Amino acid sequence: MTGNTWTHWPSREALGRAGISRPRRMLAWAVRLLVLALLLWGAFDQNRVGIVGGLVAAAGVLLAGAVSWAFFRTTYQHRLVSSLVLMGVLLALAVAAEATGFRGPALVLWCGCGISALERLPLAAALPVTSVALASYSAFNNDVWLTTAATVVGMALAGYVLRLDAEARGHAQRLLAQERAARAAEAESAALAERTRIAREIHDVLAHSLSAQLVHLEAARLLIENGADRERILERVVAARGMARDGLAETRQALSALRGDLTPLEDFLSELVSGADGAEVTVTGDRRPLPAEASQAVRRVAQEALTNVRKHAHGAKVHLRLDYSEHEVMLAVRDSGGLPGELTGSGGGYGLLGMRERAELLGGSLDAGPDEEGFVVTLRVPV
Repeated sequence: MTGNTWTHWPSREALGRAGISRPRRMLAWAVRLLVLALLLWGAFDQNRVGIVGGLVAAAGVLLAGAVSWAFFRTTYQHRLVSSLVLMGVLLALAVAAEATGFRGPALVLWCGCGISALERLPLAAALPVTSVALASYSAFNNDVWLTTAATVVGMALAGYVLRLDAEARGHAQRLLAQERAARAAEAESAALAERTRIAREIHDVLAHSLSAQLVHLEAARLLIENGADRERILERVVAARGMARDGLAETRQALSALRGDLTPLEDFLSELVSGADGAEVTVTGDRRPLPAEASQAVRRVAQEALTNVRKHAHGAKVHLRLDYSEHEVMLAVRDSGGLPGELTGSGGGYGLLGMRERAELLGGSLDAGPDEEGFVVTLRVPV
């Protein structure tokens, strides 16, 4: 054994009552009551004991019980000096009981001290105490030497087995506490990830919609200040209302996505391009349901890509291609090029950077850049 093993206290979990089943607690109390009964029986099973002697014996038994309870408390608090002092008091009570003719209680006290020391003290302190207690038991026991030796060995083994059992229970309690802490941290992390996802969805939906509305409303304000005609002002207000209506629809779609209630991806893309001239959708591969995060990533990238086309390539033809392969889904949004739209410079909410971050969070990728005719955005998400 190493020096640390010799000086190591049993853990507080091992010395406490946590993790002890109800039957074991009842058995422990039964043993304590049995020991108390043996002490009382040994104290009063003397024909020559009078009233005064009986009272003294009863006081000694109560004192031994109080000292034993204090010993259990000090060992739980890992207070070595106090524990050794209390153990010395118990051994002294045993010696006093033997000296006054109460051999039965003395033998019970010596046995209890030997077993409890091995169970609850560091081994470096427990072995001397146990040796003294069991040696005293052997010296004053009237049984034959072989029986006495077997009893001493049995009690020493019992004390050590109780120690190992308590340490195993304490280790299990620590593992249980660690597991609970890990589960709590995992739950907190999952909640944080969910809050992040909800925040990302709200940002992606509302940011570009609100920014476009602000552009139209600001333009309307400037037209009013400059005395423009009613039709031009109304055109801007109607455009802002349309952006608000689209933002509300997208918000509802995002809420449905957060609840896991998503329309088929192909239907969503078809509806997305239904109001745009020169836009079409092509779906290839075996269609199948996608995880909510992957499906939502495809939807958001398609929305943002079409928003960028309206901003930067007004009048361009747009082709959306959705391809299902064995291990991934690919979305390509290609435009034929065009003139800058009226929303150029309004900001797209989260743009290419946000699209790329969304793809990378899912282990995918996003590529964007010019091609032969216009601009193409390609999203790949593993599924």
